[in-house]
Amino acid sequence: MNAFEYASPTSVEQAVRALAGAESSEGLSGGTDLLCRLKDSVSSPSRVVYLKAIADEGFRGVFAEGDGLAIGAGTSLAALLADEAIAAKYPALKQAARSVATPQIRNMATVGGNLLQRPRCWYYRSGFGLLGGRRDGDTARLVRELEGEYAPYNINLVGLPADGHLVRLGDNRYHAIFMTDGDALYVNPSSLAPALIALGATAEIVGPDGSRTVPIADLYRIPSSEGERELTVATDEVLTRVLLPPPKGKNAFYEIRQKQAHDWPLVLASVCLEMDGDTVRQASILLGAVAPVPYRAEAAEAALAGKKLDRSTAEAAGQAATTGAKPLSKNGYKVPLVKTAVKRALLRAAGDEYWTAMEA
Repeated sequence: MNAFEYASPTSVEQAVRALAGAESSEGLSGGTDLLCRLKDSVSSPSRVVYLKAIADEGFRGVFAEGDGLAIGAGTSLAALLADEAIAAKYPALKQAARSVATPQIRNMATVGGNLLQRPRCWYYRSGFGLLGGRRDGDTARLVRELEGEYAPYNINLVGLPADGHLVRLGDNRYHAIFMTDGDALYVNPSSLAPALIALGATAEIVGPDGSRTVPIADLYRIPSSEGERELTVATDEVLTRVLLPPPKGKNAFYEIRQKQAHDWPLVLASVCLEMDGDTVRQASILLGAVAPVPYRAEAAEAALAGKKLDRSTAEAAGQAATTGAKPLSKNGYKVPLVKTAVKRALLRAAGDEYWTAMEA
């Protein structure tokens, strides 16, 4: 990796000054994402600012905030899992945190780091940018670079036209199935974001110009050109807290992956249901690992409104959640997984985990 300056501030104010005072900078918390990017030269900041030394009150831990909760961005996922208030009031968030990686990684990874990690797209991680391809016509060089090292991924660039898109023409099995008309075809990597958006959470961000509060969904955007970040949090800003409103009704999370051991999700769904007795008054249904941003399944939300939640209506909502899917050449399998993930997240919220008996 390239040489860089290192700063270890003890307050958010010092951290912001350190981040803003360099030509390019990155914040380091658990390091489960940044260290990999540094080693692969995907990110080459002139200064790395260590955020785990910040001792400001509220930056780490879970606290009552009115009738809701405040979670410090420096809180580890392991600490989040151990919090009784999270388990009692926001089971979707606990289920999402439990799905992340391994116990060892959850001990290091933080809430802020999970929300602001960069895409895991192998084209981006191989230096081809967020938009997944170069358009300079240098096909021969690209083939030489990828040949051998990426052979296990079946990336085939032979005959790639000058205006070709690596993701569309290559191995896109883990890429987006929604919002695929543009060039940004990676998937948002955060497991916590869909759950927090469904729960109506907001984020507090501090930068050189002061603090601001935004909905969790507004942390993300789809870049329109290479060099534009997919995060709205600037490199000289620090995400300090996540604020959860009082819980509304029932909430749950469900993830589908290839194996039960450490793996990235293929599809995940998080739901929050406001109920009138057994009837769904209003639903929030968010999908992850299917689009460049956490994806709201509006058709599924509409399909549930005014309905009694049971297996039949959950099945219909799952089917509705696939509305608008435009899979790429190798990831059409994700479409039925969306249906299953939404159906099971809804039934988990209702206390009907029928599949556990099937798996026993």
